Parts: sequence; C-alpha cells; structure tokens
Amino acid sequence: MIKKIDHIAIAVDNLEEEIGRYTDVLGLEFLGTEVVKEQKVRTAFFKVGDVHIELLEPLSEDSPISKFLEKRGKGIHHISYEVDNIEHQIKELENNGVRMLDKEPRIGAHNAKIAFAHPKSLSGVLCEFVEKGE
Repeated sequence: MIKKIDHIAIAVDNLEEEIGRYTDVLGLEFLGTEVVKEQKVRTAFFKVGDVHIELLEPLSEDSPISKFLEKRGKGIHHISYEVDNIEHQIKELENNGVRMLDKEPRIGAHNAKIAFAHPKSLSGVLCEFVEKGE
C-alpha cells in the first residue's frame, strides 16, 4: 500500500552549487549528503514538510543520472512513493499491468529497499517505490 510521497528527485550536475541554492534561496532544511555506490550517485536531501527533495549528482559517466542529464538536462528525475512492503508492492503493480524496471528490490539511499516502475506504465513519470530501511 502506498503511504505517501516520500521524495521528489532532481538530477543536477553540481551538487555543491545546488545545495547552496536550495538552502540559501529556498530556505529548505538541509539533511545531509550520501553516496549511493550501487546507483553511482551522490545525493543531498532537504526537508519540506513531510516530503523530501533529493538532489542526484552522477559519480561517473555510466551513472543513470549522467545519461539523464545528457538527454534532458537538469530537472525532475522521479517521484518516490513510500510503501509498507516493497515485495508486495512490486507484485501488485505487475498484477495491474505496470512494467517494473526492478523485479526485485535493491538498496537505495538511507539503506531503503527500492524498486522503479517504467515511466511508460505511469503517465510518462519514472516512479520509485521505497520501503524505509532500519
């Protein structure tokens, strides 16, 4: 079951520059950075009420975020929904005709279990489903 929007992820090419923009210009609460080796990204999180903004900077040219930036430039990358049980959510989505990019969950930021659905299945939006880590 989807509980809430967890975060909105934005692809950027310079994390330090963008952190300043989000804290100094928008006045958002900065929660810190994290390297997610499996995803080949460095992230920065900000709190906005019950939702977070996640900035994604590629760590290498073969990072999915690097490829996204080359094709589309900076901007919204995905919307993430928090779920109770990621394995159940994947099965439920597939049973409802959603094409999943991840058939099994993988580990994302904050040690959360994550899975992505193909944007063509959900109105052209890349959607991530996240079960919070310990």
